[in-house]
Amino acid sequence: MVEMDGGGGGVGVGVGGGEAAGRRWRLADERCDLRAMETDYVRRFHRHEPRDHQCSSAIAKHIKAPVHLVWSLVRRFDQPQLFKPFVSRCEMKGNIEIGSVREVNVKSGLPATRSTERLELLDDNEHILSVRFVGGDHRLKNYSSILTVHPEVIDGRPGTLVIESFVVDVPDGNTNDETCYFVEALLKCNLKSLAEVSERLVIKDQTEPLDR
Repeated sequence: MVEMDGGGGGVGVGVGGGEAAGRRWRLADERCDLRAMETDYVRRFHRHEPRDHQCSSAIAKHIKAPVHLVWSLVRRFDQPQLFKPFVSRCEMKGNIEIGSVREVNVKSGLPATRSTERLELLDDNEHILSVRFVGGDHRLKNYSSILTVHPEVIDGRPGTLVIESFVVDVPDGNTNDETCYFVEALLKCNLKSLAEVSERLVIKDQTEPLDR
C-alpha cells in the first residue's frame, strides 16, 4: 500500500508566472528548508503549464552517490525496473532514443495494470529525462514528467540532487490536492528506491556508470 503523506513542508513555487499558476503548482520535498539552488533548478528545467483541469508538482531527493552513477540508472528508459519498485516488466523495441515507446507492466496493489510510455527527451549532457504516458490501463491521463539530476556535495563526498516533476489531469471526483498527493507518493517511493540502489552500488565500490 502506498502511504500518501501529502508532502508536508512543501514550498510554493509558481511555474509560468501568475497567481493562478502558483496555486496549481508546488514543490513537495522531504525537507522543509529548500535551498535557493533547488528551486532555481526547478524554474530552469521543470517548466510545466498546467491547465485548469490539471495539477503539477515536483519531488526532490538527495542521494549519496555521484551523478554519473545515478544518471546511468535513470537514463535506462528500457529498464525502469532497475529502481522503480512498482514495475514488474518492461518491453521496448529498438534503441533508446527520443520517440521510443515502452510497455510497462505494473505490480498488483496499484489502480493500474499497464502503461504505454514515450520518451520525449533524453539529454546526456544536461542529465534530463522526460516521459509522457500515451496509453495504458491507469487513471493518469495526459501525464508527463521531467526528471533531472544535478551534482552536489553531501558530507564532503560527491552526491546527487534528483528532481522529478509532473503534470497530469485531475480525474473526475478528485481534487487537485488529492491527485498531486497520490502521484507524489509514487514518485517518493521511486526516488527512495533510486537512492537505495545507487548508494548500495557505491558501497560495493561500483562507481562506474552501468553499461549503456
